[in-house]
Amino acid sequence: MSQEDAVHVLPDLPYAQNALEPVISARTLEFHYGKHHQTYVDNLNKLIKGTPLAQKPLEELIIDTFRQPDKVGVFNNAAQVWNHTFYWHCLNPAGGKEPSQALMQKIETAFGSFDECKKELFSAATTQFGSGWAWLELDGDRLKVTKTPNAEMPLTRNNKPLLTIDVWEHAYYLDYQNRRPDYVQAVLDNLVNWDFVAEKLEA
Repeated sequence: MSQEDAVHVLPDLPYAQNALEPVISARTLEFHYGKHHQTYVDNLNKLIKGTPLAQKPLEELIIDTFRQPDKVGVFNNAAQVWNHTFYWHCLNPAGGKEPSQALMQKIETAFGSFDECKKELFSAATTQFGSGWAWLELDGDRLKVTKTPNAEMPLTRNNKPLLTIDVWEHAYYLDYQNRRPDYVQAVLDNLVNWDFVAEKLEA
């Protein structure tokens, strides 16, 4: 399928491929963004070409195909396109700093402290069995940490995603091999874009 025919396209990264080093290497980004994310985009476009689904915005497409037995492939690829785009924005080379005052107050109300929030995110990310995602999300007016398998995500529960950590092996294996906890801790300490989280909370 040519780029002109594509309904969905791979969005640009919000930083250079080497910008997250040494926590996440340029080589990992080359494969994770350039190969895996691109493949989800390509697969989605092939699956929806010439169908009414091609007219739907990505988020609507995800919600409408969730748990539809004949649309599993569409859901998986659409959700993975969305999840990865969101994940890139959750990271920042200058990340890891404390959240804004308004976000911090929300975090302290929900978890007791910022450190406790990070501990819950670490636990969710490291205990997700197999491939999946750890999330900070808004459920009603309260923050909570969750984990989802494979391509699943908060939008299918009508919750607002604020932050995610990708724990599919392709997110970290070139850099950390089987040491998922080391990857998760390094991301939490050095790369989380709390300004983006605050923007999502207020949106």
